[in-house]
Amino acid sequence: MIRNHPSCGGWIEAICGPMFSGKSEELIRRLRRAEIAGQAVMIAKPISDDRYDLSHVVSHSGHRIRAAGIEDPGALAPLAAEYDVLGIDEVQFFPGSVVEVCVALADRGVRVIAAGLDMDYRAEPFGPMPELLARADMVDKLQAVCVRCGGPATLSQRLIDGRPAPWDGETVMVGAHDAYEARCRGCYERGDAAAGVGGRGHPSPAPGPDGR
Repeated sequence: MIRNHPSCGGWIEAICGPMFSGKSEELIRRLRRAEIAGQAVMIAKPISDDRYDLSHVVSHSGHRIRAAGIEDPGALAPLAAEYDVLGIDEVQFFPGSVVEVCVALADRGVRVIAAGLDMDYRAEPFGPMPELLARADMVDKLQAVCVRCGGPATLSQRLIDGRPAPWDGETVMVGAHDAYEARCRGCYERGDAAAGVGGRGHPSPAPGPDGR
């Protein structure tokens, strides 16, 4: 694959994949390289992501970089005005307006690097990610290692007491090794809406907004 970065102006890079696929680590790597190149770099994360450190983006492997906790993505535009590169971690936790902010900043000449989960624990598109991936200039979808079979994992399995979480649980639940596993499509189990009983794969249609 040949990849050429634009020679002028801004652009959007999206890094996506399941839990434990190295998204934050790849984001940190790119931002560090930008700093080495003498570029002014700003990093933002949702203020709700407090798993490791409120003031840093921290990968599961322990790599970290200082970041600003943001609640409203609208605050990113004025904060990033003086920077060459804006990194955003856990972008799926922001509302859909974050995509408009990314596009506006890229149009102003900022290199935007956004990392996040492309699918939630139900294996459904997560928040603003579908639109962000469509509007990004470059997309990298990373894979993790399935904890069950060792194959390439593309899904995030949420667990409660060792069993698949119910289908009708909260979409957003911040957690790490204690609540999630990376799994491949064949090893992923969908939790039942009523009793939280897991079933391999997707045995029945997803419930609608009314639960049917």
